[in-house]
Amino acid sequence: MPDEVVDAELVEDDRLPAALTDPGIVLGGALARPVLTQHTVLRPGELPTTERPQYTAADFYVSQETAEAMDERSRPKNTDRNRKSQCRMFEDWCAEMGRVAVPCTTATYIEYIASLIAQDRYAPNSLRTHKSAVRAMQPEDAKPGTSVVNGLINEYAVDWGKRNRVRKAPAISDANFRAMVASCDQRHPIGIRDRCVLLLGRGALNRRIELADLLLSDVEVDDDFVSEGVRFSKTDQEGEGETTDIPAEPDDILMCPVDATRAWFGMLHRLGVRDGAFFRALTVAGTLQNRSRSKRGDHVSGDAVNDWIRGRAFAAGLPNWSKVTAHSLRRTGAQRIAAAGGDPTKQGRWKAGSVVVKREYLDRAQSRKENPWLLVQEQQRKQADQ
Repeated sequence: MPDEVVDAELVEDDRLPAALTDPGIVLGGALARPVLTQHTVLRPGELPTTERPQYTAADFYVSQETAEAMDERSRPKNTDRNRKSQCRMFEDWCAEMGRVAVPCTTATYIEYIASLIAQDRYAPNSLRTHKSAVRAMQPEDAKPGTSVVNGLINEYAVDWGKRNRVRKAPAISDANFRAMVASCDQRHPIGIRDRCVLLLGRGALNRRIELADLLLSDVEVDDDFVSEGVRFSKTDQEGEGETTDIPAEPDDILMCPVDATRAWFGMLHRLGVRDGAFFRALTVAGTLQNRSRSKRGDHVSGDAVNDWIRGRAFAAGLPNWSKVTAHSLRRTGAQRIAAAGGDPTKQGRWKAGSVVVKREYLDRAQSRKENPWLLVQEQQRKQADQ
């Protein structure tokens, strides 16, 4: 009979291994293992615990109210709609290509983004939102890698930037802006509203959606300032809110934001509006439009705000009226502040230290002040005076 080989441990008689029945080692009839994670912090001499919490259903469920809040308020509604659409696009593509959408492989993730790039119709930022949407729909423990996808998008962005220069809404000169404000008939509700939109939009450097989302309770007027509370903005995704003050123009009543805001408040009261949306859609006759079928209720859309402002540019006879938008007011205000030596960052609710503000407004204003042709003009004036 061949010898039987047995694994064994040789020990001294007085140093036998600890018995498995030791109560310090066995818990509940099973070997106890220390509960350690990458977040465990032990002090010198401290032993890891061997006790695991006993979870119940209460530890995993949220209430119906919380679930609804998660669904409705976790992202802006337009962002949520976009993300759902992007996820459906990915699912449809996977079905067509015979691939698994959830959980997807990194190869599928790469191939999908590469297919979008190949269409050459998506801007780089749009591709990044598609990338994020697809990754967000994957389980936490099965998310695809991003390094290759990021590299593809970055390479595409360089080429896209060369071929598609961003066309910015034009700034508006002081004379043209005054002509736009002057086109607002102060005997008609639409004219009163549009004058207020123009002066607040430029004064507070508003984005179009900020104007569209304003409530009556967000706007306060005193003799010297209009205070506009922006509850939510592009750089305030948490909705902490920020107040922007716009000074009066006591020497120019037509261009005075305080006078324009008071006039619009008075018109709202005559229309029977006491709360809710600040800027309202009006009929040609100057009455309130029926908004019962609108998804935004009494709030107009950002596109509507752009239409009002563009209409005033047309009425004022601006040659580039079709390109004027709410961003023209924001850009114009920022340029004027920077040219005067101020910093438009806080007034326009950009993030502190914004690269956009520095590059587009502060540096440009400084560059213009130091333009060498100004020296030539100054010399010409001196020669003419002699």
